[in-house]
Amino acid sequence: MSKLLDMKKTYKYILLGVVLVMVLGVTACSSGNKEVVAKVNDQVITKDELYEHMLKQNGTQVLEALIAEKIVDEEAKKEGIEPSKKEIEEEIEKIKEESGGEQGFQQLLQYYGYELKDLEANITMNLKIKGLVGDDIEISDDEIKDYFDKNRENFEQEEQVRARHILVDTEEEVKEVQEKLAQGEDFEELAKEYSKDTSAQMGGDLGFFHRGEMIKEFEEVAFSLEIGKISEPVKSDFGYHIIRVDERKEAKEADFAEHKDLIREILFEDKLPAVYQEWYQAKYQEYNITNKLAK
Repeated sequence: MSKLLDMKKTYKYILLGVVLVMVLGVTACSSGNKEVVAKVNDQVITKDELYEHMLKQNGTQVLEALIAEKIVDEEAKKEGIEPSKKEIEEEIEKIKEESGGEQGFQQLLQYYGYELKDLEANITMNLKIKGLVGDDIEISDDEIKDYFDKNRENFEQEEQVRARHILVDTEEEVKEVQEKLAQGEDFEELAKEYSKDTSAQMGGDLGFFHRGEMIKEFEEVAFSLEIGKISEPVKSDFGYHIIRVDERKEAKEADFAEHKDLIREILFEDKLPAVYQEWYQAKYQEYNITNKLAK
């Protein structure tokens, strides 16, 4: 399936999560704090200055996000909507899968600069919103079929493999790793010990990938290996790779019945922002709100 489709929900959470991080950042900088957060030669920048700058740059947006969060929380309490830990964990597992595994998930968090707890807070808020307005979103079978017909190529599955590797710089290192593997030592533990790649902390796991995503030398070997087999050293511009393939997905054509539920979810996510915005504007009028930053 297309990476663009796979990541649709993930980036929704990521982009909303950026706002939450801004909220956390501003509210953490309380007024009256002279703590130095940076220095330029003898000149200092205090938390007060940082707070004032953030307030001017993003204060209105962040305050509006906080107001919206409070309204959603209040309405969710009224309706008895409280996402469970299991529901939140299930969403995180979906994002990990859509990100290509644990490594891709961690890279995604790192790229956007926030922690797991921020994503959990974001998912919790999103699930509350779904619980509040989800019943107002209608999706017909004709819409689903039309989406499938227009995006059929995105639902075709290319041949994929899930592989691990150990990447080292020298022939001496690769021979040492080979000897230990021959003696029965664990591939994943050796990856953590020897590999210079960022995948080392995940035991060399690179997740699933299709042809064209990896360098030619690596790809040719990975797609020719049997599951569970360990390759001879593969030389590339990055060093020496030892590869093991753990899983394989064969190519197959798009099947409407197989993807109907996923398309319904995609269309639901597409319609959710507009429906939520209409709901929110109505609820906003019901509350006594004072916003001193509003122009």
